[in-house]
Amino acid sequence: MGNKVFTKQLTVLVLGAAIVFLSACSELELPDTVASETTQTTEQTTEQETSLAAPTTVEQSATAIEPQEPEATPTPVNPTTTQPTPASPTPASPTPATPTPATPTTVEPITTQPTVTEPLSTPITEPVVEPVAETQTPPITSEPVTEPVSTTATPEQPTSTPEPEPTSTPAPEPTQEPAQQSSIWQPKPGTTWQWQLTGNLDISLDVDMYDIDLFDTKQSIIDQLHADNRIVICYFSAGSLEPWRSDVDALPSEVIGKKMSGWDEYWLDISKIDKLADIMKARLDLAVEKGCDGVEPDNIDAYQNDSGFPLTGQDQLNYNKFLAEEAHKRGLSIGLKNDLGQAAELEPYFDWALNESCYQYNECHLLLPFIENNKAVFGVEYSASTSQFCGLVNDLNFDFLKKEYNLSAFSIPCR
Repeated sequence: MGNKVFTKQLTVLVLGAAIVFLSACSELELPDTVASETTQTTEQTTEQETSLAAPTTVEQSATAIEPQEPEATPTPVNPTTTQPTPASPTPASPTPATPTPATPTTVEPITTQPTVTEPLSTPITEPVVEPVAETQTPPITSEPVTEPVSTTATPEQPTSTPEPEPTSTPAPEPTQEPAQQSSIWQPKPGTTWQWQLTGNLDISLDVDMYDIDLFDTKQSIIDQLHADNRIVICYFSAGSLEPWRSDVDALPSEVIGKKMSGWDEYWLDISKIDKLADIMKARLDLAVEKGCDGVEPDNIDAYQNDSGFPLTGQDQLNYNKFLAEEAHKRGLSIGLKNDLGQAAELEPYFDWALNESCYQYNECHLLLPFIENNKAVFGVEYSASTSQFCGLVNDLNFDFLKKEYNLSAFSIPCR
């Protein structure tokens, strides 16, 4: 009897727990299968409650009679209690089935609960991300603030960088150009000089420049003149063949013209620069080798003479410019010898001028372009006396000498 009552009480407790659990599951919107199982369990629970409604009073009376258990043994209540007993095991059979679905039911809500928490966590993370994005926005705005600072610093560096570069770049260029020009001797008016091409050289004169023969002058003489702080100009004929020169075999016969009047020389066809270039360059190289400071190329006015060739003034200009350019390439100073008719046009190419007998032929004024550009004009007169021509050439700021035709050591300067 006690066991039956205990069983009924346990059943009531289980059913109550099931009802509570089912009510909780109904709020979680369980699947249809669980809902159906819950409905069946509820119906079974209702039937059990109906069947147990009457024995409840018996249980109360039995509870009060429990102290008299030895006298209650013959009580005929047993057949009464046995009648509901078979009814109780009938619903009790589904009762053990109830915990069976209850076990998976408890598992399913456990699995659904994390599923429910995921959507709940999702909106929670979204507002968390939004403030994070908002907090990132101010550093983004702070970065552009630093960017303009870096951009302002960037132009400052290139601005300071090119300043020394252009300053240093043009500085050496202009200094090199005048250095090259200053290395080429370009005398000014008032330069003293001596011109000697024959006889024993007299190097005792206290003058600024000596004009001497390129081929015949010994190297020791040139060295001594340099030691005495003299400028050495080396003479050679660029427009005529001199048969006694050591390099005449290099001249092709086609460029050799008529014999020069009064001299044992022959005019050259200066229009054929390509035929004359090699020998003239070799002579300029010899001047450099011997240490000459400059050259005096003679007979460069063939177009005004009976040369045996139809030479033009343009032929002469081309040839004379060729000589000047080649001399300057080698660092040699070069003077324009005679050719007064082209003096104005050739002055920019030559460093000074040397004339013979401009007073005698009344043409000294043609050399004034050199004086106007602060370049010296050297000259000689052979037949006139110093009293005749020195006054005039001095007024023109020329540097003239009284010389003999053989150009020996004899010399009388006008100033």
